[in-house]
Amino acid sequence: QVQLVESGGGLVQHGGSLRLSCAISGSIFSFNAMGWYRQAPGNQREFVAGITTAGTTNYADSVKGRFTISRDNAKNTVYLQMNSLKPEDTAVYYCNYRDFRRGATDYWGQGTQVTVSS
Repeated sequence: QVQLVESGGGLVQHGGSLRLSCAISGSIFSFNAMGWYRQAPGNQREFVAGITTAGTTNYADSVKGRFTISRDNAKNTVYLQMNSLKPEDTAVYYCNYRDFRRGATDYWGQGTQVTVSS
């Protein structure tokens, strides 16, 4: 099994910054991807950013140029640096670990609330 523990959410003003962290433990496979998703009230969960073991990244268009995803493979931790935050970034942010041992298996964190005030 795999466990994910997120931290770093909170309340910030429009234009401010936050950094989310997600520590991943348990049965971690060397071939994996880590990422962040978010879900605002009344909306479906949406992809925010992802990063592979090799460091290849991709982002949702809505956060490109403002958010940066990174990972520390030695610590099995993934980060999301969020700058120039907007009220529409308000959501619960979920850490995702995707294991490619047998196809693709997703594991999720419990979520951390990010609120951006206008």
